[in-house]
Amino acid sequence: MRILGIDPSSVATGYGILESREDGDALILAYGAIKPNRKAALPERLLEIKTGIENLISEYTPDEVAVENPFFGLNIKTAITLGQVRGAVLVAVAGAALPLSEYSPLEIKKAVTGYGQAEKIQVGVMIRALLRIEDDAMEEDAADALACAFCHLNTTLARKNLEENTF
Repeated sequence: MRILGIDPSSVATGYGILESREDGDALILAYGAIKPNRKAALPERLLEIKTGIENLISEYTPDEVAVENPFFGLNIKTAITLGQVRGAVLVAVAGAALPLSEYSPLEIKKAVTGYGQAEKIQVGVMIRALLRIEDDAMEEDAADALACAFCHLNTTLARKNLEENTF
């Protein structure tokens, strides 16, 4: 199974693509961030994000997509913009007719670190350790997207195991 994990943001939308292997390990196919032109108007930035996601889907042909549900802070303008970015991501995924799963930051942090209130830096450290990534320059957005894909992969495998082993 190949999973595209996405961490939506108007500044840098993180992505990470994992593939599960027979031995239970996850193979990293790609990770990074889509960084639209900061000087462009919001509609143009949304189009860049949507097109970037469509290009990733076309190139890596994931079986499923996992998206982090944004955490809304106190700034309503930021929350609205993040919702619009998320909309662009969802349109790209829907256009490819891929199954979509959404995870809260708490679920992702718990899946990666074992603690739902972990700091962002802890998630980055753990995802590097779990996936054996030696790239110390990996961006936070990419680490968060890989963490989202990792969370989905483990959730899917756990469900499958439960279904197969019901008595």
